[in-house]
Amino acid sequence: MSASSIDNFLGSGDALSRLQAHAGRLMRLQKLLAQLLPGYMADYCKVANLKGDELILHVESSGLAVKLRQAVPSLLADFGRAGVALKDIKVKVAVREYRPTPPPPPGRHVSDCTRHSLGHLAASLPEDSPLAQALQRFVKRAG
Repeated sequence: MSASSIDNFLGSGDALSRLQAHAGRLMRLQKLLAQLLPGYMADYCKVANLKGDELILHVESSGLAVKLRQAVPSLLADFGRAGVALKDIKVKVAVREYRPTPPPPPGRHVSDCTRHSLGHLAASLPEDSPLAQALQRFVKRAG
C-alpha cells in the first residue's frame, strides 16, 4: 500500500480525516516547539495534545518541567508571533515505563565427552542437514 493510498484511506471518513488533520497540527507544533526551545530542552519536550487553545507538553523530568513552566509566558508570545494562538501551555511529566534489566541467562556447562559425541553425530549426518548444522553450531559455542 503506497503513501498516497493511505492518505486517501485516512481522508475518506469524516472521523479519520479529522484525526489526520489533528495529527498534522501536532507534528507542525512539535517542529515549531523544537525551533523555539534551546537544544537541551527541545530533545526532551514533546507535544502531547492540543485541546482548543491549550497546548499540552510532555517532558521527561520534573526539573525540566519547572524550567519549561517558567518559560510558558515567552513561549506563548513566540507561538503567537509564529501564527499559533494559544491561551495556555500545560506541562506534564511523562514518566518512562520502568523495565528492570533482565537477569543474565544461566551459564550452562557441557562436558567434553558430550561435545565430542555431538560433534561425531553431526559429522555422521548429511552436510546440508539442518540438524547437523545446528549441532555443529552448538558444539562450537559450547567449546
